[in-house]
Amino acid sequence: MRRILMAAVVLVALVGVFVVRLVDIQVVRAAELNVQAEDARSQPVTTYGARGDIVDVNGKVLADSVIRYDIALSPKNAGPVTRDVPDPADPAKTKSETIPLEQVAAELGAAVGITGEEVLAIISDRLADNPKSDFAYVAKLVDTPIYEAVKALDIPWVEPYEHASRRYPNGAVAGNLIGFVGDEGEALAGLELAEDECLAGENGQVSYLHSLRDWVTIPGTEVVHKQARDGGTLKLTIDSDLQWFVQRAAEAQVQATGADWATVTVMEAKTGRLLAVADVPTIDPNDPAATPEGDRGSRSFTAPFEPGSTFKALTAASVIDKGKANPLSEVMAPYRYTPANGADINDSFYHEDTPYTLTGVLVDSSNTGMSMFGERLTDQERYDDMLAFGLGERTEVGFPGEEPGDLHGGPDEWDNQTKYATMFGQGLTTTAVQIASAYQTIANGGVRMPVSLVDGCRDENGDVSKTESTGTQVISETAADETSQMLERVYLDGWLADKWEIPGYRVAAKTGTAQVPDGEGGYLSGYLVSVSGFAPADDPEFVVSVSIMNPVKMNSSAASAPVFQQVMSQVLKKYRTVPSGAPAPELPATW
Repeated sequence: MRRILMAAVVLVALVGVFVVRLVDIQVVRAAELNVQAEDARSQPVTTYGARGDIVDVNGKVLADSVIRYDIALSPKNAGPVTRDVPDPADPAKTKSETIPLEQVAAELGAAVGITGEEVLAIISDRLADNPKSDFAYVAKLVDTPIYEAVKALDIPWVEPYEHASRRYPNGAVAGNLIGFVGDEGEALAGLELAEDECLAGENGQVSYLHSLRDWVTIPGTEVVHKQARDGGTLKLTIDSDLQWFVQRAAEAQVQATGADWATVTVMEAKTGRLLAVADVPTIDPNDPAATPEGDRGSRSFTAPFEPGSTFKALTAASVIDKGKANPLSEVMAPYRYTPANGADINDSFYHEDTPYTLTGVLVDSSNTGMSMFGERLTDQERYDDMLAFGLGERTEVGFPGEEPGDLHGGPDEWDNQTKYATMFGQGLTTTAVQIASAYQTIANGGVRMPVSLVDGCRDENGDVSKTESTGTQVISETAADETSQMLERVYLDGWLADKWEIPGYRVAAKTGTAQVPDGEGGYLSGYLVSVSGFAPADDPEFVVSVSIMNPVKMNSSAASAPVFQQVMSQVLKKYRTVPSGAPAPELPATW
């Protein structure tokens, strides 16, 4: 009996120990142990918030996000794989077969484009760092066919994860503007970088439970630690069809003339909205590394140059605005002019003293004549107008790497030569977009509109942010109209009249040939030739500005005139612009 009682006491004690242990595990430490178990069987995985689309003014997609895949494995669980294969003795049946790790690694490597030895090295290297490692990437950002090939291998310790990636459906169209992102989705250039706040999504994090034996994801065990958020949609002012045409026209002329590069800008005269900004060479954002680094941005914003004679329209407008001249005002312009301050100015062509009107000065592009009109203003008056035209500071676009141009510090720092050189577009630098904006001001009755490249951002909730723009009266409407009329005479009577004719429309335009600063106090060897203008001149709708760098086979403004003619003709046709009515006013060039 005593033995029975002793056995009962021992049994009760043992049961008590087990009960206490069970209560400790299932009640007291349940939460702690559950967390430890989940940590041992789960791996947090990043879920990617899709980067927002970039679309043109008509909603055509220029950049979007697509699903690619990251292929990962669990090093600590990597090993032979058991598969059911047809039984040679009876094809209607299957039998289990163990595939050695080396063969599995070779199959996986072949699917993702590496060797089996490289797969084994990934596993061994990770285990050498951490024997309990259960996560390592084999390949990242693979396309769907590779994903399908990996899935078909049915390797339990290999897992694909979705990864939002960037795609540019139109390739190089507007590539110079759009920019590009890195492999991890980080914004690196262009509008991708400038508008990252709109476009960037926010990544999240989830985890799944896996079986301990074969590391298979257990359905229904997803835990969302942080919800991913998609980026907004960026709508540009660019018309991608027009952009394609403009890039093509510019590229053809670069090849025909042996030029280094070219820019072409198309702007709405009444709004300052950019419809096309073409740079040649340009970049395909799908493969940035294929383009030399110097050609990956937009020279329209980042490459300042001396504008040369296209700038004379601004000086003429300022002189008229201050009441110091009109289109028929007269000067006797010599080939060489030496004002009292000791400056020395000459024209690009020899001529006897010529009785020019202000109109004639623009038509024949006389440096001496423009100097004689420009000196009717104080240096401060001219400088203030340069600033009002938007020179000397970056445009409202805020494009990455955009240059403000250089007005050489203003009147107090100009030497005697610079005081005059700035009247005809030398001794200062501007960008192509700044010159387009200055001509927009003249075309728009003297009202400068902020330059815009982005129409707005629509966030994930459908809310649209859009900046309202108001114009600034830079010169009087009279000064703008009279300057426009003189530029019409340049178009009709200048030496390129037969090179840029656009039948049915009145056009105002001016050419320029200028040296390009090398950034070290000197000049590059070639010249930059340009044309800027607008149409229809009687009711301006569009500004087109063309710049071609070092066209060795035609090193004059004649190289840029055909591009201006082609692009302006296409713009007027595309937007069904009403042809002009009355002819341009007759203005004499001499007296």
